[in-house]
This record gives sequence, C-alpha cells and structure tokens, in this order.
Amino acid sequence: MSDDIRTKLGLRPVINVSGTMTGLGASIVVPEAIAAMTAILPQFVEVNDLQRKASAVIARLTGGEAGFVTASCSSGISLAVAGTITGPDLLAIEKLPETSTPKNEVLLQMGHVVSYGAPVDQAIRIAGGKTVMIGQATSTHRYHMENAITDRTAAAVYVVSHHVVDYGLLNLKEFVEIAHAKGVPVIVDAASEYDLKIFLDQGADIVIYSGHKFLGGPTSGVVAGRKDLVRNAFLQNMGIGRGMKVGKESILGVMAALEAWENRDHAGIRERETGYLNLWKQTLDGRPGVTALIEPDPTNNPLDRMRVIIKAEEAHITAWDLAAALRNGSPPIIVRDHEVEHHYFYLDPCNLHPGQETVVAQRLSEELDKARASNEIIATPIEDLARHRFDGALRWPD
Repeated sequence: MSDDIRTKLGLRPVINVSGTMTGLGASIVVPEAIAAMTAILPQFVEVNDLQRKASAVIARLTGGEAGFVTASCSSGISLAVAGTITGPDLLAIEKLPETSTPKNEVLLQMGHVVSYGAPVDQAIRIAGGKTVMIGQATSTHRYHMENAITDRTAAAVYVVSHHVVDYGLLNLKEFVEIAHAKGVPVIVDAASEYDLKIFLDQGADIVIYSGHKFLGGPTSGVVAGRKDLVRNAFLQNMGIGRGMKVGKESILGVMAALEAWENRDHAGIRERETGYLNLWKQTLDGRPGVTALIEPDPTNNPLDRMRVIIKAEEAHITAWDLAAALRNGSPPIIVRDHEVEHHYFYLDPCNLHPGQETVVAQRLSEELDKARASNEIIATPIEDLARHRFDGALRWPD
C-alpha cells in the first residue's frame, strides 16, 4: 500500500503468519487502544492514580484482587519475583538484585526453562532470585518439588508456553497444591494465553499476561492476582522496575484493550481464521511432498494453526529452505519455524489483515512451483540455521 509507513521508512512490509511474536511487533493493536493512547498522549496524568484505575479493570477481567501494567510480560515476572523476595521493604527494594532478606530461592521446573527471546530464568535472576531447577527436562515428580522447598524458598514460577515440555511435568494444579502446602506463592507466566481467568481459578497467586499479544494492546505486561503480592510487585517500580517503566499511553491502551476484549466477537474471529486455514489447505493439498494439517493450539488457546510438513525428496525443497524462500521473497511471509528441523513449519492465521490470506496462498504456490521445477533438491545444510541465527542482531547497527 502506498500509505504503508513501513515503505516510507525503508522497512520490509512483512506478512505475519508466525503468530503473536514480539520480534514482529506482536499483534495488530485494536482501534479502541489506538484511540485511548492518542487521547492521553498530549495530557499530563498522575501515573500511580492511572495504575489504580487500571487495577480495577484488570481485576474485573481476570478475577484477581488487583493488578497493574508494566513494560512487558518478562518485566512482570521479574517484578513479581522481586516482590516475593523483598515484600514491602523499601530498603530491600533499593538493594536488588543484591538480597538482604532470608528468602530468595525460586523454584522452576527444568522442562520450563525456555527462551522467549531471553531465558526465563534470567528474569528471575534480574530480580535477585536464585533459580532452583526441579526435576529433569522431561520429568518432574511431586517429590522433586516437595524436597526442593526450604525456608529460603520465596516463590515458584510456572511457565505456560508452546515451548515447554508438554509431558511428564507437574501440571499447574499439582504445582499449586505442593507450593501452597508449604506457604509458597505461585507466579504464572501466561504471556501468550487467551483465557484471562483460568490460571487464578486454578490457584495461582500472580499471573502475568502480555498486553500486546492476544489482547491487541500496546507493548506491555499485565500483572494480576493477590492484592498483597501485586502491591509488593508494584513497589519494585522504586527499584529494578524503574528501568521497566510503562508510559501513560500504554497503561490506558491496555485498559482500553481489556475492555474491548469483553465485547470482542471471539466466535466471529475464529470463523474468519478457519476460513484462512481452509484456503491454505486447499492450496497445499495434492502437492507432491507436502502435507497440510490443521491442528489445535498446544496450550488450549481457542485457535488452530496449520502444520506444513515437507518431504524434500518429493517437494524438491526442505522445510527450512521453503521458510527462507517465503521470508526472503516479495512480499516477505514470516512463518512459525521454531521446529523446522523436524521438516515442518506452522502457519498462524491470527494476525492477518483482510486479503493477506490470499497473498500467503499465492506465495506458497509460487515457491513450491519454483522448487518442483528445479532439477535438484533445494537443501542447504540444517547446520547453517544455527550458524547464522543471530546474524541480524550481531550486525546491528549497520
């Protein structure tokens, strides 16, 4: 489009079928949030009072006792952990990440030690927490957690993500039961989750959501839960939270996005996304070496994605080379390729503007036709992915 700000800035006009990824801008901000941010940007406001207003909205939508808005879900984890370490002690808050209190250990299942762009355990360490890994990568049993809790345990963190190991670990209800039996609060990282109430309903003490993923608000994190723990987390804005501060526009933008969430046509959105998936399946079905499967979200969000499985010998291209061709072509199509070494990638339909689903179908056809027409299989070494994964970041700035 001629009025696309990306073109004016010399940026690539990417189409996002990867999902609510921070590195792509997360999601399309809803009109209500845009209007709210525009309205408050020229105005002055007492930010703590605005956070109190946000707390009421967050409490209503999540079922928590209180809440506040921070810079990101990652910062929300750090602030929540810090709050369990310092309590309301202002001097202890100023000293972090050095701890002067007896409790600073934070439990985390080994299978939950994932990266969302940075290691989840780093968010704990920033807060002065000492991460105590429990279990193994593919198994955590009750005795692992029960024996890990000591008089130095400040909190236990539970991660909900498609990146975690999804078998053999303690589920949230068990995790909460064990922690609460010994007076340990549970913090849930639910950055990319759709259900705003289920985790507090299952016993979590604090839950942190992304404000800019499914909610469609500005870049932010939403902290919700038990009033005393939320307050202690909020007080960290006088310490490590200062570098994670959020502006007036983001606070009001999140409030507007939350209120819009109440009135959103969720069923209509699912119906539209299903239409996109069916179009892509029709485009791919019958092509040599290509299998298209519509699959539910692994963390039970109410949406489906398409898994595109590539048999290179027949398609004449590997899954990772097809993903690269889509990414490097015009227009650039960014797929979800974090498991591409298993010869598949995903197409996520939740962040498309009208008409882009057709562009995606066309680009898939173009690249697959081009590959089939080649005399040799397009197959770069899989090791090249790891070798060049961080090239873009490492050469910044040009």
